[in-house]
Amino acid sequence: MTDVAVVGSGPNGLAAAVTMARAGLSVELFETADSIGGGTRTAETTLPGFHHDVCAAVHPMALASPFFRAFELERRIELLVPEVSYGHPLDGGRAGLAYRSLDHTVEALGRDGRAWRALMGPLLNRVEGTIDFTQGNLLRIPTDPLAAFHFGIRTLLQGTPAWNLGFRENTAPAMLTGVSAHAMGRLPALSTSGAGLMLGVLAHAQGWPVPRGGSAAIAQAMADDFLAHGGRIRVGQRIDNVASLRAETGAKAIICSTTPRALVAMAGAEMPEGYRRKLESFKYGAGVCKVDFALSGPVPWTAPGLRLAPTIHMGGSREAIAFAEREVLNGRHPKDPYVLAVQPGVIDDTRAPLGQHTFWAYTHVPAGSTRDCSEDIIAAVEKHAAGFRDLILASSVQSAQDISAYNVNYIGGDIASGAVTLKQLLKRPVISPDPWRTPVTGLYLGSASTPPGPAVHGMGGWFAAKSALTNTFGLPAPELGLPA
Repeated sequence: MTDVAVVGSGPNGLAAAVTMARAGLSVELFETADSIGGGTRTAETTLPGFHHDVCAAVHPMALASPFFRAFELERRIELLVPEVSYGHPLDGGRAGLAYRSLDHTVEALGRDGRAWRALMGPLLNRVEGTIDFTQGNLLRIPTDPLAAFHFGIRTLLQGTPAWNLGFRENTAPAMLTGVSAHAMGRLPALSTSGAGLMLGVLAHAQGWPVPRGGSAAIAQAMADDFLAHGGRIRVGQRIDNVASLRAETGAKAIICSTTPRALVAMAGAEMPEGYRRKLESFKYGAGVCKVDFALSGPVPWTAPGLRLAPTIHMGGSREAIAFAEREVLNGRHPKDPYVLAVQPGVIDDTRAPLGQHTFWAYTHVPAGSTRDCSEDIIAAVEKHAAGFRDLILASSVQSAQDISAYNVNYIGGDIASGAVTLKQLLKRPVISPDPWRTPVTGLYLGSASTPPGPAVHGMGGWFAAKSALTNTFGLPAPELGLPA
């Protein structure tokens, strides 16, 4: 018999499992796949010796997430922080570069440097309050109201047609839009601008780290801690029914790191009708088509600064990216899509044989798309790195439909596990001071479909675990760090 059953071994499921085991409870973690990790898996998807991150590759929240700070992730794995957090190539061999140093970025932006400092500086000066405000339930009172005010004003500015106010050139606006497009939503919009601002601030505050050896290092560190505190992991175990799981394990609490749709499938019969309808009304967003490339050498970017940035955003100007994203939301594949690419080898030499590189890229597509976007991605890179095609030794593609089949939480290829809209940042998946707790006794939801939303941060699972500790077991949240 066990006290707690956790369903799903992505970052949120692992965070929940670690927290409950640390509290002294007996915990079993169930994973449908044959390996743990969810969005933090690493595999040889192209050729032997080329280690590709299956989903997330760069982790802006690795040094910022309150859970990962409490867990002391940076003491457990090697997080490589680049000098340039991200780059954005533009026509004419130009590129915008977001350096870890705000001053260096401001200087490189020339006439728009002052506007960039005015946008980012106040948030950076109150970065702890900014992180606290964005990494929880937006309905709560912020611990730093001034940080929340600064963030809110800038979100309003960048989330409306006034978003170019203060900028005189196109590089800085394009950089902001490339970051905001991570949220896979309409541009401009309050939800996407808020996501872009948070990621933009972290680019200067702590940088965007790359785990040495691959994203699987994050999952393994959490699994190691969980096992060290008595936890049990069962892979290849699909859970279809919460009642059956409860009967099998005797668990007093079940924490599901799943989408609302999957939770309804597992426990809908036990839910009050009103709550079930709310979960069923939860909306899912656009999908992605992802391609892994094994390369014979580094990408030959025309703008040399891009060779320092693990993360590259392509798609051109602010207006061009906004148009492409609207096309996707309207069910069309854009002719010139937004492309997010990662070249981990610029900072991590363990990903490929000596002198060779891995390259990871995706583009947004309509939900459920079966299209292979390899040529679209290659064309986008070739535009700013002539000769890229000649470096390709092998590639592996996953359409949005493939991604949906790979992970039940990625409905239609939606890696955010739910559309990132203002409504669904407040209603994720319900409006409540404790959205992680369901009306079913002992049943909790802790996933990217709960606050604070998508990204590798573990927060959804951590919040769900703390709710379960309070409401089911009457226990305090445990310490998560390593011995001094």
